Amino acid sequence: MVLFSTMSFSMDMHFCGDSLVDFKLFQQADDCGMAMDGTTSDDLMGVENHCCSDVEVVVSGQDDLHSVASDISFEQQNLIISFLLVYTHFFNEVDKQSIPFKEYSPPLLIRDVQLMDQTFLI
Repeated sequence: MVLFSTMSFSMDMHFCGDSLVDFKLFQQADDCGMAMDGTTSDDLMGVENHCCSDVEVVVSGQDDLHSVASDISFEQQNLIISFLLVYTHFFNEVDKQSIPFKEYSPPLLIRDVQLMDQTFLI
């Protein structure tokens, strides 16, 4: 958040008529080659409709930053720390109990014990 609020950048766009020809970030946009070479600013005053135009947008970042932690009292710091500790402890997942015999296969059945003893579930 601090990085984006303090970063400044510039966008340079070159329009030919109403269409965007070139767009560059942090650099000057290239022209389309239709600029009037060899003309002075006095000659351009007589021309009413010049087809090319350059637009530069500069976004300046924030320069004055101050620490907010000094504005927080000791009681407020204690409240924040205790809240964070309780929050992290309360919402942690509980470790599942390990099953020690999970990897073992069941014993082989040699005879059917239920049929031998004639014990059936009804």
